[in-house]
Amino acid sequence: MIRFILCTMLLCGLLSCNTTEKRETNHSNIMETEKQNIGNLLALYPKPMTVVGAEVEGKVNWLVVGHTGIIGHDRILLSMSKSHYTNQGIRKSKKLSVSLVSREMLPKADYVGSVSGASVDKSEVFEYHIGENGTPVIDISPLTMECNVVDIYETDGFDNFICSVVNTYVSPDVLGDNGKPDYTRLKPVLFDFPTYSYLATGEVIGKCLQLDNAPAMCAKEPMAADGIVRLSKIEIYPQYLDAYLRYAVEVGEVSLRTEPGVLTMYAVSEKENPCRVTILETYASREAYEKHIASEHFQRYKQGTLHMVKSLVLSDQTPLNPANRINNFIQ
Repeated sequence: MIRFILCTMLLCGLLSCNTTEKRETNHSNIMETEKQNIGNLLALYPKPMTVVGAEVEGKVNWLVVGHTGIIGHDRILLSMSKSHYTNQGIRKSKKLSVSLVSREMLPKADYVGSVSGASVDKSEVFEYHIGENGTPVIDISPLTMECNVVDIYETDGFDNFICSVVNTYVSPDVLGDNGKPDYTRLKPVLFDFPTYSYLATGEVIGKCLQLDNAPAMCAKEPMAADGIVRLSKIEIYPQYLDAYLRYAVEVGEVSLRTEPGVLTMYAVSEKENPCRVTILETYASREAYEKHIASEHFQRYKQGTLHMVKSLVLSDQTPLNPANRINNFIQ
């Protein structure tokens, strides 16, 4: 009897210890945070906006697809509602084209996403040619991929086409020096599903795995109510022109790369008189401007060129259309 009681006490003690340890382990994984849990929201937006082309019932049809993905390094995924007219053509031919959307083609892309090919003939909305794989390639799109469907994964209400890329056609003006697409030139339109909005691509803010080696363009602040748009008109003594231009190029590039509040720093000289230099300067706010003129690189420019400048006129400007922004970028 005594042995039974002792065993029972020992077992209870062990269970109590185990329960306590489990509770402490659970609590140790909980941290205080200001983040708010908004449920199981799918938040991988925005996505590149695309126009899918396929032949349906003997005619080319176009459809906007905003749900795209990458599988491995050699497959793409297009998730399309089963209700789309285009799906039946893709299922039959097992091939399609995927075109990135530029700003120029956005109105037409928006249109083909708003009407169904079952009731409207959309074949002539875009000028196109037939690619080597037999799919329609939009002439105005900066980049089109011809694809073969290798698998179809069905989910509730959706056909998910898994595709291999057969051919990729790119406009020469959006290719970089390495022969690959330069997305700072291509500037594809992005689609934000939660707000049904079209977005512009952002600036390059760094090179992957090389952030410590060479500074790239920093992310920029939005223009505030006290933002500054200014034309700096400078005349340089001829004997100092080359030296001044070196200073001006350096301060402009460093300012754009490193200062979030410097939105534009664009310097030009007159063809007839190179000693006359005009700089378009745009600052996100008065505070951004004051930080700029206090910066080490600006002070180096200012002090180094004082004796080179014959005249200087600072002329603040009022934008006629405040919504019109200049995207000043250095590769």
